Amino acid sequence: MLVPLKDSWSLVLGVSSGMGRATARALAAEGGNVIGIHLDTADGQEAAGELAAELRERGVAAHFFNRNVAAAATRADLVPRIAELTGDAGLRVVVHSVAFGSLLPFVPPPTATDVPTATVTAVPDARGGGTITARQMAMTLDVMAHSLVYWTQDLLAAGLLRAGAKIYALTSAGSSLVIPSYGAVSAAKSALESHVRQLAVELAPRGVAVNALRPGTTITPAFRKIPGSAQFDDACLARNPHRRLTRPEDVGEAIVVLSASDSSWVTGNVIGVDGGELIGT
Repeated sequence: MLVPLKDSWSLVLGVSSGMGRATARALAAEGGNVIGIHLDTADGQEAAGELAAELRERGVAAHFFNRNVAAAATRADLVPRIAELTGDAGLRVVVHSVAFGSLLPFVPPPTATDVPTATVTAVPDARGGGTITARQMAMTLDVMAHSLVYWTQDLLAAGLLRAGAKIYALTSAGSSLVIPSYGAVSAAKSALESHVRQLAVELAPRGVAVNALRPGTTITPAFRKIPGSAQFDDACLARNPHRRLTRPEDVGEAIVVLSASDSSWVTGNVIGVDGGELIGT
């Protein structure tokens, strides 16, 4: 049965830019109230404040918090606050759109003495940061993958996830592709997809659906931080049968469409939102 999003409550983790920002707008356009969590410095905080004001102009409630999504203290402080804001309604939609991790290679690039011929040219790491450390690897997985589990645990314990609720995690094709300096993020995305499957099975008896959305190549601030990302644009554009790249708004629209039902029968999937990019030639 289709159920309108008007007057519902959504929690968007990573609300201030990219897909989180577009999703908040899409939910508000349907009359849904939005709680957003983000971690930004001065310029980002200003942009987040402007977004919250924009949503309120649509006649919905918008409460944003500038906190570290991956910190246990953030959940301890904000989950009770979310319960106060949502009241008896609970959360209809939870979006995990968190893009913060180390973009460093696992090993140093080869030098002329490392290879048997002169045909390999060493290319220094684009970020100039050496190789990834154990701490950086653990942080990347904790923030981009494991935090989904911890938020779900705490929201469920607070009674905020009821039958009909939807949880979405944002993954990428990088979960199964090798991209320079993307190894830790690729591992995090793979773990995120595994967490989605596990949560989907464990939450099915409660009528809560959990899915991962896999957007196509999307020009966001997080994407531009990937070393060599500018080289991907033309190739991905040529491969996409729509002859354009994915936009953040495409992701927001998909979340609205998938959330317009109380059914939990679509769950445990990695759903492509890429216009056919991954299967294009």
